[in-house]
Amino acid sequence: MPDSLPLRRHAATVCILAAATLAAAGCGGSGTATTIPTTATGPNVRTGGERAPLITIFEAPGALLASPGPTLDALRQLGVDYVRVMVPWASVAPDPGARRPPAHFDASSPAAYPPSGWGPYDAIVTAATARGIGVQLDPTSPVPRWAIGPGEPAHAIAGVWRPSSASFGRFVHALGLRYSGRYRPPGASAPLPRVSFWSVWNEPNYGSDLAPQAVAGNTIESSAIMYRRLLDAAWSALQQSGHGHDTILIGELAPTGITGPGYPGNFSGMVPLRFLRALYCVDRSLRPLRGAAAAARACPTTAAGSGRFAAQHPALFDAGGMAIHPYSQGRLAPTTVIPNEPDYSTLASLSRLERQLDAIMAAYASSARLALYSTEYGYITNPPYVAGLPMALAGEYLNWAEYLSWLDPRIHSFDQYLLTDPPAGGPSRFDSGLEFADGRPKPTLAAFRLPLYLPRTRATRGEPLEVWGCVRPARYAPGAERGLIQFSPGRGRPFRTLSTVTVTPRDCYFDVRITFPSSGLVELTWSYPHGQVIHSRQVPVTVT
Repeated sequence: MPDSLPLRRHAATVCILAAATLAAAGCGGSGTATTIPTTATGPNVRTGGERAPLITIFEAPGALLASPGPTLDALRQLGVDYVRVMVPWASVAPDPGARRPPAHFDASSPAAYPPSGWGPYDAIVTAATARGIGVQLDPTSPVPRWAIGPGEPAHAIAGVWRPSSASFGRFVHALGLRYSGRYRPPGASAPLPRVSFWSVWNEPNYGSDLAPQAVAGNTIESSAIMYRRLLDAAWSALQQSGHGHDTILIGELAPTGITGPGYPGNFSGMVPLRFLRALYCVDRSLRPLRGAAAAARACPTTAAGSGRFAAQHPALFDAGGMAIHPYSQGRLAPTTVIPNEPDYSTLASLSRLERQLDAIMAAYASSARLALYSTEYGYITNPPYVAGLPMALAGEYLNWAEYLSWLDPRIHSFDQYLLTDPPAGGPSRFDSGLEFADGRPKPTLAAFRLPLYLPRTRATRGEPLEVWGCVRPARYAPGAERGLIQFSPGRGRPFRTLSTVTVTPRDCYFDVRITFPSSGLVELTWSYPHGQVIHSRQVPVTVT
């Protein structure tokens, strides 16, 4: 069943707007790999300034919910490390459309929720664990009606208005207990598997996930105030339910927003760096707020209060990392910085985010350097969506973006959003799948499975070129860790092996320098054990 996007109703609109705006503006080597230890409580951690493996996160929400086993089999064949699974509070809660929760409802106990609500998530967690794939759970909106705050306007987006942080904390406590590795549902013969990788809320800087975004004439970032409270509640709940040593991410930030008159208002998007400043109670100079500006954002109004801020909000300082969705907008290359938008956090402008986070930590006398986790990324393609990235470029840009992510030691993951495009003619235009809606592969499928990127593709004779890539499926194929870098002098002519690269199940990446004999085509080839031979996209090189 193709992926559906009920929780992503805003994303296509943002990408469409960005695309329209920007259109108007305008001899062989061997591979080496660094292996980093893992723990039982979360994904790999990159340390120091070394280049270390990225973990691969994948999102296939509709397919996982409808058919977890076969979908996870397909993702295992692609070499995926983790699946990110959003858990909308309303999808689990009893009587989500009622104005009051059921009588005597203990929201902190997993047994108090309908088994049918937990069922899809139990199936995903169990099937993923059986296949050696990790799960990142992300409790988020929409919320049950009985957890909505006062003042919800008519025709509001359902389930996002001023959610109760106290009730959300109780829900996260139940979620944490259920996937603590100790909880056995009634009638089950064994406990459910443990989940050790978490994030909190999806895109809180977008009004389709948390509203209102801004009040008082758009001068006060109400979404950041609410998110701080939601984080506090969720953090405490995860600590109390046995996940204090897990990897817990905050943020899940959308990369753009709208800054014109009247925006972001209730339901539009706030630019992420402004959202973060309000979340951390700092001004544009990244100094702690004081006086009325602080009070309006529920921040400490004095220096003494700021000194206690980090201890009062541990999620902001002790989290395992900041989750980001650094989509390169429209048809832009992943290195293109969008002009006149200093508060965006697209892939090309992540250095701004890193500097801001570090300056915020320093303002509170913290030495923390929050890692960045890319937890949503991909390219909307044309076809099927006419405003998407031309198919000829999609594979190249996908590999380029992963290479740039690998280069930055601050970034700990690379994410692909969607396996299969939404159904043709449906409400979503977020056609970022590796397959068309009918299951036919796009060029991005080969590009994702065996990434290959050459930062330079022109050389003089005898000059080596850098060849970077990843044998992603080797993650699940011990003993088959060798990939072949092959070369053809031209289309229709046979390929021959120039270099063999060796990776490990914990690190699929290689980075080598190769001298090519002439102009031609380069590709990466790998064989599944006792199975199919697969190829990367082909990259042309020019030798003069």
